[in-house]
Amino acid sequence: MDHRQVGLDDPAALRKLDQDGMLDRLHEFPEECGRALDMAKKFALPGIFRQVQKVVVLGMGGSAIGGDLVASLAEAESPVPIQVYRGYHLPAYVDSRTLVVASSYSGNTEETLSCFEQSFARGALNLAITTGGRLLEVAQERKIPTFAYDYRSPPRAAFPYGFVSLLCFVQRLGFLKSVGAGIEDIPSLLRTYSKTIDENCSEPNNVAKQIARLLQRKVAVIYGAELLSEVAHRWKTQINENSKSWAFYEILPEMNHNSVVGYEFPSDVKKDISVITIESQFLSDRIRIRLEVVKRLLNTAGVAFKEVAGVGDTAIAHVMSLVLLGDYVSYYLAILNGTEPGPVRAIDYLKAELGRTDLR
Repeated sequence: MDHRQVGLDDPAALRKLDQDGMLDRLHEFPEECGRALDMAKKFALPGIFRQVQKVVVLGMGGSAIGGDLVASLAEAESPVPIQVYRGYHLPAYVDSRTLVVASSYSGNTEETLSCFEQSFARGALNLAITTGGRLLEVAQERKIPTFAYDYRSPPRAAFPYGFVSLLCFVQRLGFLKSVGAGIEDIPSLLRTYSKTIDENCSEPNNVAKQIARLLQRKVAVIYGAELLSEVAHRWKTQINENSKSWAFYEILPEMNHNSVVGYEFPSDVKKDISVITIESQFLSDRIRIRLEVVKRLLNTAGVAFKEVAGVGDTAIAHVMSLVLLGDYVSYYLAILNGTEPGPVRAIDYLKAELGRTDLR
């Protein structure tokens, strides 16, 4: 079958390749954001958490990206640094004035569990975000506050619980104020926005389907900056996991000091690359100028690109609408690639191989 001719306007045809129901998870995204927020508001946060001097979020893959977005938002106003750590060995700076948040959808992520257990010897304060597994067991044994939720999905589709809950927590602790303003309006905004990019909106009027078509048979390179840096990261990982495609992301202004020089060679690769620039009125003026110059350079180099911007009146609205847009793009690209968006067989194989050896 020539997948270049695949249509995206037949919902029944989409579902033939979607045996795991990833489209349903996209439909649920706005409501799960609201549910996660309601749960997070009611969650009992120990008052001592307000005294921490730094926050370290432990996570991998889809369980870590929520922490990445919170950390990028926190840069603008939080007096307490927030960092996401991926690995087996807890950073040396973690101490008794550190809040260590272990985020693992399954509760069995070995890197996260390894660092979480190391944090106990440092006297760190702890919080767990999970659906169960060993992480829940350890948290219960040690009487650690645990934000436990029940949502059956691949970890990457549980994004609302990893992001919205953590954002709410840092707001309640007083680390974020203006940047997260408007989070209560997000479910309603996303319900409205999703109607313009879901499977029932035809391709000529659907920017998500148009972008997927642009990325078909291409290497996707996503450009982001400031509060949208980790949105670009999310796009990259969703295209990897849902679309089973090569994808990379770059961050401004750093890429202006190196990557833009690399547009020349190898010259025959240019036709196989499509760049997406993720933009917003909430980016700083200098970054917006840089983006315009970068697009001129791409045009001169003969590299295809497309700009996408967030919707809504707040920074958090732009972040969340762009996350949802990227998720839909990756879904449609999977269909164009003729592959199931749900399974991640390479990751399953890797975990099975690791499971043959106890690495702890």
